[in-house]
Amino acid sequence: MAEFVHHRGSVAELHALDPFGTDIDVVPQVWWCDPTDSALVLGSRQRPELVDQTLLSAAGLHLTRRRSGGGAVIVRPEAVVWIDVVVPHGVAPDDIRGAMVWIGERWSAALQQSLGVQRRLGELVVHRGGMLETAWSELVCFAGIGPGEVLLDGHKLVGLSQRRTRSGLRIQGLAYRRPVTVGISDLLLGRLPETELAEPALAPGLQPELVAQALTAALGVSP
Repeated sequence: MAEFVHHRGSVAELHALDPFGTDIDVVPQVWWCDPTDSALVLGSRQRPELVDQTLLSAAGLHLTRRRSGGGAVIVRPEAVVWIDVVVPHGVAPDDIRGAMVWIGERWSAALQQSLGVQRRLGELVVHRGGMLETAWSELVCFAGIGPGEVLLDGHKLVGLSQRRTRSGLRIQGLAYRRPVTVGISDLLLGRLPETELAEPALAPGLQPELVAQALTAALGVSP
């Protein structure tokens, strides 16, 4: 039986949580991550020099980095549904792509069956192919589409990233309920693509706690 856990804290604190080395190596968990502040989150390979610190401060955002890869995202408490799934090895498929599709299918099931998102908003599709890159995808998470990510009418609704250790996996998931107040491209420095950055799909009616509970049920465990 897995555990459903509510974690509340700053964006930096939530990303710093390390389930491995505790009893999570035998007990899967579904985490509702409930941020208390707003931040620009860089992927593990991105550097702080990428960011315009003046504009970042003016936007009321902190800067932090996650341990999983991919591009930058903006996290604001009122705008996001952030749910991570932490499992020991053997629960999800062993390969990186298979694990992402596995969790994407469960995200889609949670949204469709428990919350009726497909009926209210449009068609949900789990991307099962390889990485679909754009001019912006190395910089911004929601500018590309990776395996397992959930699309709403062709636009990315659920972005996923994965951290793998010898003990297990932490698969991070994020969806937007509202647009962020500052475009992420405005915060980045250097030679940026000239093409327009597409906005992610939005699901305004999603309630983070309910989505987390639905995802827990879709995983076949009880909150």
